[in-house]
Amino acid sequence: MELTIKKTKWMVPLAFALLISFFLIIFTLSTKTPFQKSSIKAKVPIFVESKLHIPSTRPISTIPKLAYLISGSSGDGESIKRTLKALYHPLNQYVVHLDLEAPADERLELVNFVKREPLFVEVGNVRVVVRSNLVTYRGPTMVSNTLHAAAILLKEGGEWDWFINLSASDYPLVTQDDLLHTFSTVPRELNFIEHTSDIGWKEYHRARPVIIDSGLYSLNKSDLFWIPQKRSMPTAFKLFTGSAWTMLSRPFMEYLLWGWDNLPRIVLMYYANFLSTPEGYFHTVICNAEEFRNTTVNHDLHFISWDNPPKQHPHVLTLKDYKNMVDSNASFARKFRRNEPVLDKIDSELLGRKIDGFVPGSWFDGGDANSTISEYILRNITSLRPGPGAQRMKSLISSLLSDKDFSSKHCI
Repeated sequence: MELTIKKTKWMVPLAFALLISFFLIIFTLSTKTPFQKSSIKAKVPIFVESKLHIPSTRPISTIPKLAYLISGSSGDGESIKRTLKALYHPLNQYVVHLDLEAPADERLELVNFVKREPLFVEVGNVRVVVRSNLVTYRGPTMVSNTLHAAAILLKEGGEWDWFINLSASDYPLVTQDDLLHTFSTVPRELNFIEHTSDIGWKEYHRARPVIIDSGLYSLNKSDLFWIPQKRSMPTAFKLFTGSAWTMLSRPFMEYLLWGWDNLPRIVLMYYANFLSTPEGYFHTVICNAEEFRNTTVNHDLHFISWDNPPKQHPHVLTLKDYKNMVDSNASFARKFRRNEPVLDKIDSELLGRKIDGFVPGSWFDGGDANSTISEYILRNITSLRPGPGAQRMKSLISSLLSDKDFSSKHCI
């Protein structure tokens, strides 16, 4: 009897506890908790990249604005000044850079030159990179310098449509009025970048070798050095190669710097150990980015004379190359020695530029630009006065964009 009473005492609370538990389970299953709600909404993963969009371009009805980088090294100061004046237009933006190999006094002279030019001061569209980078032509430091200039122009340069990288060895073959007039009817999302996926001999001479560019960590320029081991070809993306000289759209430059899907940074880290990085980085990014691969135009807008097969550097252009330069319908040419006589011929016959002067256009009648800043120049910068160079350029651009296979020639 005593055993039965004890068993009854503990069985009643147990039965009550089981009953309460049963009702709680039923209640829980029949009620949607906040956690259940969030899991139902998250059936399809939402990635942050899907909410980011390519920035819109300016209307094609507006006059385009160009952003230039003109870079050089020791002894290039005077060439940069000359190229800058030949390229200058108040609508555009400019960054000039002499690398750390140039003596301090040469770099300071470039800064003072920009500060002394009243037109540059009045318009405020020329900037000098004061904290110079050390640039090795065949290494990744040239790409990092280009991205540095683009970042400056995005931060301080206001509205512009295309970014053009040039060196002190480049020179224009058309006026800026010719260039702006021609591109006023060109879709602003297009990227002029010579490229191919047929890397050929470059696989074993550039892609597989591993190099170190001391310019990334040293204040003194030295040659690249090689690691004995070779590396395999990448499988996360496809390699492309082409010209180091490009005209890239603002949306693509923003993508390179912001890299919302991380591809530009991954590819940049890969190319940090790649020989001749400038001939592959931009090409590989644009052709592996779904948003941009169909915006490419396979031309660098340059006249360059190469050996066949090409060597590391192109031929130096002289007077004997003048006709071929003009007939190419290109906007720019390279490579020129300092004060090469053919530059004087280009100035006089193609640009109408006087010694140490600016190139005439609708904004400038060819007199003293600095004496007419307030009364004439700034009133006429939105008018264009295209010349014969515009016809040559129109012929080139039309042939590129009207090619029957244009839409199928992107990134092949």
